[in-house]
Amino acid sequence: MRALLPLLLFLAQPFWEANPPEKWTDREIDAIRRDSPWAQALAPDPVVVAYFATAAPVEMAEAELRLRMKKNTSRMPEPDPDYVDYLRENHERQFVLAIAYPTLKGLGNAEESKRMEEESAMAIGRKTFKLVGHFPPTPSDPVLRLIFNREVKPSDKAVSFRIYLPGLNFPERDVEFRVKDLMFQGKLEM
Repeated sequence: MRALLPLLLFLAQPFWEANPPEKWTDREIDAIRRDSPWAQALAPDPVVVAYFATAAPVEMAEAELRLRMKKNTSRMPEPDPDYVDYLRENHERQFVLAIAYPTLKGLGNAEESKRMEEESAMAIGRKTFKLVGHFPPTPSDPVLRLIFNREVKPSDKAVSFRIYLPGLNFPERDVEFRVKDLMFQGKLEM
């Protein structure tokens, strides 16, 4: 009976805890990026996916996907080099909530961009934190990246975001993540 308990605990673990990325299936990689503790679909139409681009499981899934796609004719877009440099310098102090954009139509309006900067915020309990900065989506990398300071603690219950998405119908969107679900290998990942 004692020998069976570790096996049951191993089987009860989510795949991202039980296996390294190279053993994840394509479906599992897609799940981490679209429907996991680190990613949620935001309605109404057009539905967009918000995800923690700086969470280790998402970073590992995207790195593995890039490796797999190098063998195919279709390639996953590489992030903006300025964004990659920014992350290298600020990864410990800030995290990125990314939104995959379905269309770039309507982007580039300065007034809409200013509204996004003013209205997008993170809430933890009763405290609200403003957006630190952002990297806009581009044709080669259609992902809006919103940057926030790492204020969330493992003891917090939830972290929620009110975001304004320029260029989309129904641009005001809300999303909430349960902090305890954002744990990976015993560490809070965002």
